[in-house]
Amino acid sequence: MSDVQKFLQLVEAYSAELDNLSMEVWKNPELAFKEFTACKLQCELLRKWGFEVTENYCGFETAYRCEYGSGSPAFAITSEYDALPGIGHGCGHNLICGASLGAFIALTEYMKANNIPGKVVLLGTPAEESGSSKVKIVDSGALDGVDAAMMVHASWRTCLDTGCLSIKRFDVVFKGKASHASGSPHLGINALDAVNLTFAGVNAWRQQLPESSRIHGIVTEGGLKPNITPDRAGCCFFVRADNPEWQDKMNNRFLDIIKGAALMTGCEYEITKVSSGTKARKPNSLMNQLWMENIAELGSPVDLSFGPGRGSSDFGNVSQTVPAIHPYIGISEDHTEIAGHSAALCAAAGKPYALSQMHKASAAMATVGLKVLTDADYREKLKIEFNK
Repeated sequence: MSDVQKFLQLVEAYSAELDNLSMEVWKNPELAFKEFTACKLQCELLRKWGFEVTENYCGFETAYRCEYGSGSPAFAITSEYDALPGIGHGCGHNLICGASLGAFIALTEYMKANNIPGKVVLLGTPAEESGSSKVKIVDSGALDGVDAAMMVHASWRTCLDTGCLSIKRFDVVFKGKASHASGSPHLGINALDAVNLTFAGVNAWRQQLPESSRIHGIVTEGGLKPNITPDRAGCCFFVRADNPEWQDKMNNRFLDIIKGAALMTGCEYEITKVSSGTKARKPNSLMNQLWMENIAELGSPVDLSFGPGRGSSDFGNVSQTVPAIHPYIGISEDHTEIAGHSAALCAAAGKPYALSQMHKASAAMATVGLKVLTDADYREKLKIEFNK
């Protein structure tokens, strides 16, 4: 029996608890930094299994750290469990936490049975969708001494980690002057005009952007009544790139567009950076290859036609710190495409097929962890590629 088959058996021995965890998180979606039930369920399950858990990790009420073993080598697994507003688990994070705990318990059980030295670290990381807790967690030194890290994300199809974009998030508020929009329009300064000009500037800019970059936004405030010149209006934009140089260029250009919109309308403006931003993901090809071989052996063929990722994730900061991957497990039972961040993906994430795929993801992830812990040559190759 191969290692991945052994790991699948270990995972399935805990399948009732893992499935219950995943479904309870799915039924009770919680937004960023409010994942109190999801965090509690994971910590309770880990303690039931005999592990010590550090809660309130890095100052986050819904973050935790759990370890098995000591010293080196070390392998880290990250868990996510926040939901989306209005959609619930339309990104399948209920499956991520189940898969991560499944990989953790399978790998540690295997280590105990075979006297394998080293350490496995499980990190509970809240608010991936909008709070990017991994930025602070990584900066705090959580990955010090770790040789490699991994997590698995739900998608409509199984595929490798093809990377993701870095991101800066901006809130913008324009301030004008209210007046009667019909009776005395000449006395007003229209803040909504500044928002509209911002979108016009961004739309004109898009044709000069490289394929690897993205910018998109929404209007957050647009005035109170049609007969009142809006004295306050706002927008929120996400600015994304695949490397630091282009991220800086885009940030600066976006700021120029905001300044231009303010000048053209006579408005004042205020910009708030919603977060410190997350880095582009840097997939490790050796880990990708090992994931592909093992997940395929379990009956989930990898779709190699999947193009480069255009989303963003705070796991990018993990992958820029240690060799890491963030591959995807398919949860579409008939293999038809389902959009991420949708009600359809949320529905799929609560079905038995998704849970069976979660078990396979756990087993394949544990196999990568075992290779990291037991093969010094492999660890050296990971470092060589990472440092290129």
